[in-house]
Amino acid sequence: MAEFLDDEILGGNGFSADELFGAKRRSCQAFTYDDIIILPGHVHYSDDPISLEGHITRKIRVKVPFLSSPMDTVTEHRMAIGMALQGAIGIIHYNMTVEEQAYEVRMVKRYKNGFITDPACLSPESTIADVDAIKSKHGYSGFPITVDGKMGSRLVGIVTNRDIDYVEDRAMKLSEVMTTDVITAREGVSLTEANELMRQSKKGKLPVVNAAGEIVALISRTDIKKSKEFPDASKDSNKQLLVGAAIGTRPNDRDRCRALVEAGADVIVIDSSQGDSIYQLDMIRHIKSTYPHVEVIGGNVVTSRQVLHLIQAGVDGLRVGMGSGSICTTQEVCAVGRAQATAIYHTSRIANRFGVPVIADGGISASGHIVKAFSVGASAVMCGSLLAGTEEAPGDYYYQDGVRLKRYRGMGSIEAMSKGSEKRYFASGSVVKVAQGVSGAVADKGSLRHYLPYIVQGVKQGIQDLGYDSLDELKSAKASGQLRFELRSAAAQREGQVHSVHTYDKITK
Repeated sequence: MAEFLDDEILGGNGFSADELFGAKRRSCQAFTYDDIIILPGHVHYSDDPISLEGHITRKIRVKVPFLSSPMDTVTEHRMAIGMALQGAIGIIHYNMTVEEQAYEVRMVKRYKNGFITDPACLSPESTIADVDAIKSKHGYSGFPITVDGKMGSRLVGIVTNRDIDYVEDRAMKLSEVMTTDVITAREGVSLTEANELMRQSKKGKLPVVNAAGEIVALISRTDIKKSKEFPDASKDSNKQLLVGAAIGTRPNDRDRCRALVEAGADVIVIDSSQGDSIYQLDMIRHIKSTYPHVEVIGGNVVTSRQVLHLIQAGVDGLRVGMGSGSICTTQEVCAVGRAQATAIYHTSRIANRFGVPVIADGGISASGHIVKAFSVGASAVMCGSLLAGTEEAPGDYYYQDGVRLKRYRGMGSIEAMSKGSEKRYFASGSVVKVAQGVSGAVADKGSLRHYLPYIVQGVKQGIQDLGYDSLDELKSAKASGQLRFELRSAAAQREGQVHSVHTYDKITK
């Protein structure tokens, strides 16, 4: 036993988080995820029962504590719906008008599994060529025809492949080829009832209309086939999907906040690269006093002092990270920020005393980084580049050098700032805009439906290797010092990656 204790003192089993990051170490160095490695524990169960359930705010607890970042190339309603169905949550970006952002929130709150709530509609004056253009871009095969070509208008017909496949004149108007005797379902129909109605009518598309004959949704036979139950979906007390939305800190963002709350947003994220400002503190106090039922996530912060200021103002959750994102250049341009692992450790140490969850935001490019974020104190993680490139992310795919890509840009890039995100960097009144991010592209990652479970499974297997069965148990192990860490040299980091092979394929979906 004495020999084991000596080995413990000498570091044979690594070091606790306090020894690595805290005052015991007395070091001025800060560490990123790649700088550290977590030592394995004793595995005594499979990864099936491992629970990732955790808090993203004081009151909101989800099955998968992941948040999609409020970036204009990451999160709009499709991403938010996909995240919520998987037990996570999406945060709608604000690089759009107030009305557009509120609409995105409503799209999430109105979503029902198997129902298409934003189908592409056309008017009788549209042409077959218009159908061809949308089909080539999105792959749709059926189009409701409304009086003005807009969703929510009166339904007058439907066009499917069988109506137009053999028509040579693609300039022909849809009024000449559309089916006008349309079988519809009334608003409120269940998915089971809709499926039976399509089976009896032998139709592939079923428009759902209200009492006024206006289309409110579309049901597709192929979507029903793919549809499945999502038992872990993040929902509110009304059984609607959870969704968050971002705002800035300017006075007119109070109007934006009101519209988002009225639209049904469950979480308001105050989006700022430097969260410890009088503007943000005033906004937090305003929201909490005006809408006490709405949870508020503040940030971004990286120090204990910043955390304390936001908690005193009444924040319910904290985004931690400054300059650590893959497309962020804040540390390079402004020389301000902090290495992400160290930032999470120190901010969570203070936030835990007040019961405020810390959300690790930035620097995550693999499931292993998520495991490390949880291990050093994060209650949840926010992902941008990890989710960019999925089908649900905004934007269109394009090919470059034979690779299918989607655009991805930092909210501090000149391109994004020109769309409205400059207020995130206190630059809305500046004549000269200084970029704190870049624009680029990421490879196609496929559908979130398949990609996110892959990431989640990787995290579960990591926690299993550590010897724990839940995030709550992992957090307790970190606090007690049972969870052990070591630093890695540059050579050790290279050793921990793929090496000594000529070529290899890295399958991530």
